[in-house]
Amino acid sequence: MAGMASYTDGELEDLLLAGESHLVERKRNANDKSKLRRTVCALANDLPGTTRPGVLFIGVEDSGECANLEVNDSLLQKLAQVRDGSIQPIPTINVAKKEIRGCEVAVVVVWPSTAPPVRYNGRVFVRIGPTVQVATAEEEWRLSERRGASVQPFDMRPVQSAGIKDLDLDWARVQYLPRAVATDVLARNQRPLDQQLRSLRLVVNDHPVWAALLGLGKDSQGWLPGAYIQFLRIDGHRITDPIRDRKELTGRLSDMLAFLDVLLRANISTRTWVTAGDLETARPDYPVSALQQLARNAVMHRNYESTNGPVRLFWYADRVEIQSPGGLYGSVSEQNFGKGTTDYRNPLVAEVMAHLGYAQRFGLGVPLAREALSQNGNPPPEFDFQPSHVMVTVRAAK
Repeated sequence: MAGMASYTDGELEDLLLAGESHLVERKRNANDKSKLRRTVCALANDLPGTTRPGVLFIGVEDSGECANLEVNDSLLQKLAQVRDGSIQPIPTINVAKKEIRGCEVAVVVVWPSTAPPVRYNGRVFVRIGPTVQVATAEEEWRLSERRGASVQPFDMRPVQSAGIKDLDLDWARVQYLPRAVATDVLARNQRPLDQQLRSLRLVVNDHPVWAALLGLGKDSQGWLPGAYIQFLRIDGHRITDPIRDRKELTGRLSDMLAFLDVLLRANISTRTWVTAGDLETARPDYPVSALQQLARNAVMHRNYESTNGPVRLFWYADRVEIQSPGGLYGSVSEQNFGKGTTDYRNPLVAEVMAHLGYAQRFGLGVPLAREALSQNGNPPPEFDFQPSHVMVTVRAAK
């Protein structure tokens, strides 16, 4: 799926000239982000089951004539940001500038999802011919049936020894479903809870998947003993120095992450300076938003399958170290890490975290953390990549 390998320039030209279809959408500009995301969602669902990537051409009139749009880096970045977390599971897309018969266009290639149905703001969109529509219950079911558990990531595989009874169904109904599915869709469908969970890929053949046990389970650590966060506050600079505080953050993902936010805020210190004119300036030793981004990334991208090690957050006198089990994954390398390239070891865990409000801008966690640290006067974060783990060190502002 790397690059534009799915279509040659000649094939892209043929697709553009053939007109709009279930595979092709033409737009004169990218001003309406909501329509763009609905189209990307629909193409990713690939309702006809062609298995061919869909293409969104930006800079072309409905008639096929050139719209004379300036295709610059700003536009390409804007198009790449359609993957802001409002589309789940996160679609695989590629954005590029092309010249087709003398017309500059931005080309967005969208690969069919391996885990449909894909939702935008809680709604499943599909292409019916050249139009984008909300899927019917029957179409949504067809998409759900297309998934194959044998090729799924670990977090999307059903746990054969677990049943729906192992999920906190009351919590799922009251807390999770309204965040994962649009309110009007919930009201219109009136489907039983177990069918809603199947539609969200959290249950397969009456068995919850691993991500469901993490996000909605009654006893998450009973199923995944290492799925917790170990917090140590160390009174010194070395691991052998006295421990001031020790916590093990357990429970569902939302429990762990909410408790983590409390701990981060409680351990940050703020210094105040008096400047000229008796003005007071306050600055924390760490910006909480940076630590949140990095810790949440560690929880989202860690290896849950082959280790019982927890995410570790060790807070020293001069630095914070966050260690995530498992090395870099998929297309992410040391060279492109933190530069917009994204790949997901746990796509459904990422989706659950997004619905719970703990992941908003996918692919931007590390850049946002770097920016927050810089604005606060902290050194840049230091990353150590090993086959067994990824560790980031954040040093205190001075």
